[in-house]
Amino acid sequence: MKTVSNKIGVMSATEIRTRVTVLAGFSAAATEAVARALLSTDPRLILVSHDLANVHEGVVRRTVRSADTVLESGHTELVHGCISCTLREDVLPALVRWSRQRPGSDILLALPPAIEPEAVAAACAASAVDGRAVSDSIRLDSIVTVVEATGFLDELASTDDLRDRGLHAADNDDRAVADVLSRQVEFADTLVVWGSPDLDSYDNARLAALLHRLGPWAVHARIGDSPTVDCTTLAAQILRSGRHDPAVPGMPGRTLEGFPIGVHDPDGDHGVNALLFRSRRPFHPQRLYDALDELTSKALRGRGQLWIASQSDTAIAWESAGGGLALRSLGAWLAALPSSRWDEASDMRRLAADADWDLYYGDRRTVLSFVGLGPDAAATTSLLDSCLLTDAEIAAGQDAWHTLPDPFAGAFTPAGEHDTPPVTEQVAS
Repeated sequence: MKTVSNKIGVMSATEIRTRVTVLAGFSAAATEAVARALLSTDPRLILVSHDLANVHEGVVRRTVRSADTVLESGHTELVHGCISCTLREDVLPALVRWSRQRPGSDILLALPPAIEPEAVAAACAASAVDGRAVSDSIRLDSIVTVVEATGFLDELASTDDLRDRGLHAADNDDRAVADVLSRQVEFADTLVVWGSPDLDSYDNARLAALLHRLGPWAVHARIGDSPTVDCTTLAAQILRSGRHDPAVPGMPGRTLEGFPIGVHDPDGDHGVNALLFRSRRPFHPQRLYDALDELTSKALRGRGQLWIASQSDTAIAWESAGGGLALRSLGAWLAALPSSRWDEASDMRRLAADADWDLYYGDRRTVLSFVGLGPDAAATTSLLDSCLLTDAEIAAGQDAWHTLPDPFAGAFTPAGEHDTPPVTEQVAS
């Protein structure tokens, strides 16, 4: 009986946590419109939103409201004006405070364009407020990204940085618009397209095809094509869905944990196609470097993991968008570590490695996804294949691999070390 009672207690504590639905999106107007529509369906629902216009001066403004009442309007002065400080010092404390003040009320958290939902999820999982874990008070119910149909494709193809739009969240925030937009879509479990009666049927179909290839794991919904919005139906599609799974990592680590990063659809439809490239062979460092310009110009979005022969102990993340490419270390391959250290990896990563273990390469492998408007999938595959080691180079052995000319030398964290900033290669579109 004691064991059963304890289990019931744990379940009850989980059930009473406040549900938080995160609304992200690069169009603040579209995100706000969705928030207003949802508020109108439930008088208990509250919306927490933030204004980062003065974050560079260390000031974040916060508004909390219901459908018809402003419940709170205030600001927080930050020691450092940055996203992590904003989350830690204002966003999370506000969510926890209102979960305690209004038990039984769900919360909408509307993010400014500069804050990516993955950062919120990571902060919720790792942070504490008043000495208690944030996850004791709230749970993320769903990550919803709102896409404005009329501007999405132009923004995804843009080479602008956030700084060019005055949207950067800190002096050292060099993120590109296309990077932020891509990550917002990829991390979402629900995508809501705010449509427009001005878009023709082909443009609508092309946008749908693009979003389904960028976020094939998400539930997709569409509103805004007519003057009226069915708020009740929208709320039923979004609120209390329970779609967010905290075990699913962000895009750079998805394949290491055994999760898909895309679909293979080289033919595509409405001018949109997708390519999945897989290889157990490593890349030749110089040939890969020489091909970066062409690879990044062929697709609107590239993502995944790879390994380079000259740095065979290190898993490397690939993220490309807006004509730029970011490569960074994901740490060591398990095959490069003594088995005594494998417990440092998550259960999912160890299971994924075991399921696809190679007797020679271990868990080392390349998995890359490219999504774009009609790139030649066969040509891209051929280009990637040409960057891999040849049979003769493979036969020369790993000692020879480490002597190959390497433009990436010193760029990534040595095996087993962590917390290295991304290595960014800016490539012309």
